[in-house]
Amino acid sequence: MAAAKWWQLAPAWGVALVMSGLLVWAGRHWPTPLLAQAWAQERPDLAVVLALALVLLPPLGMALWLALQLARHRDSGESIDRAHGER
Repeated sequence: MAAAKWWQLAPAWGVALVMSGLLVWAGRHWPTPLLAQAWAQERPDLAVVLALALVLLPPLGMALWLALQLARHRDSGESIDRAHGER
């Protein structure tokens, strides 16, 4: 039973590892900070929107994913105590 729960977490962990790897690659590929790059100096409005999206979208996406998981858990009718084998 516990192994099944770990497999349910595997996709989320996989996505987190891929995103982490992409961030490391991007940091090595573009060592200059985003807002200090030439294109960002020419188009500061676009650079600010991109920076805000990079900062805000991942937490909002995680919050949405967690809300969907909670809604799915509530729709199943299974209590948290029963899900963990407690009475």
